[in-house]
Amino acid sequence: MSNGGGAFLLAYLFFIMLFGTVGLSAEYAVGRRAHTGTLGSYRMAWASRSKVWGKVGGALGWLPLAGSMCIAIGYAVIISYVLKAFSASVGGSLMTVDPGAWFEGFSLHDYSVVPFHVIVVVGTLLTLLLGAHSIEKSNKVMMPLFFVIFLILAVRVAFLPGAAEGYRYMFTPRWEDLLDPMVWIWAMGQAFFSLSITGSGMIVYGAYLSPEEDVVSLAKQTALFDTIAALVAALVIIPACFAYGLDVGAGPALLFVTLPRILQDIPLGRLFAVILYTAMVFAGVSSLQNMFEAVGESLLHRFPKLNRKAMLALLCVICLGVGLNMEPIFKWGPWMDIVSIYIIPIGATLGALSWFWIMKREELLEEINRGAKKRTGQRWYCTGRYFYVPCAVILCGVALFLQVAF
Repeated sequence: MSNGGGAFLLAYLFFIMLFGTVGLSAEYAVGRRAHTGTLGSYRMAWASRSKVWGKVGGALGWLPLAGSMCIAIGYAVIISYVLKAFSASVGGSLMTVDPGAWFEGFSLHDYSVVPFHVIVVVGTLLTLLLGAHSIEKSNKVMMPLFFVIFLILAVRVAFLPGAAEGYRYMFTPRWEDLLDPMVWIWAMGQAFFSLSITGSGMIVYGAYLSPEEDVVSLAKQTALFDTIAALVAALVIIPACFAYGLDVGAGPALLFVTLPRILQDIPLGRLFAVILYTAMVFAGVSSLQNMFEAVGESLLHRFPKLNRKAMLALLCVICLGVGLNMEPIFKWGPWMDIVSIYIIPIGATLGALSWFWIMKREELLEEINRGAKKRTGQRWYCTGRYFYVPCAVILCGVALFLQVAF
């Protein structure tokens, strides 16, 4: 929330509500109707017009699919950082080091977290080979602990000198900032990223949903819990930044500099650190599973002769082959900038256009209402077509313009 403070928060919540109700539910519904992931879903949506259009849609689906792979490559690096922080917490060194110097010690050097990187990528892919049920069961324990610990940290941060300035920054809307188009653009982009509406990743979740599932309600629940998690984390990070005089826009450093400083200042800080970073590893692996599964499922669907082991081995080679060269933060940053500026907006825009302008209206509404407790009609569809799609197009256009202009 470094772009507008409270004004950004209001804009962000608006887009979360819009995208969660319309965009996310549409991706769930399309995946369920196609019974497959990205490539098959785009082909199905476009084929609702004609077989020729279906071939075009199948080809276009490779763009958001490549986006999922690019996000996974960059995301694996950050999870490797988290795993390193977990290791330092278990060993106790995280409680005694200068967090800033410790973070710079590995984030500014090539091949500095290779063992952790390999563990993250290979371990995640093995769960997809052997079954991800153990991760899912563990998350039912780890994620509630994650919330509890962040709430405890939020209470501790509240008593830090200077924390009040952080709360004022977060919750005091500077109404004039709402007149700044860039506040809305950044909030829109963050909402797309937070809900993983990339035109690819959430489709594969829909492919596994039962016909009895109410996809609109499910999408709203997803958006709600995602927002609660973001706000709880913000209640720790942002006031702490003001208390310690750190930049609220420092990116990953907030996780590896600000949090350790808080943990060093509280009783049982080491125990909290172990549990907290463990929960983050599980949460990160769960997200990475989705990205890999989105790519892998589509490859298996498109190339039936490809077996699952060979597919996972291919993903491992690509992810490590590219990702190991991006371990320093100064290489990771530009990579993720490209992903956020090009990949996510383009994928989200392509998906939005495909569901609300290409796919036949009656087919999309039929799937949206399958299993729905309360039927969704033209209002939902018009909101998607005339509000959600333009938002995606605007974000994509502005992002590309800013990249070219600056």
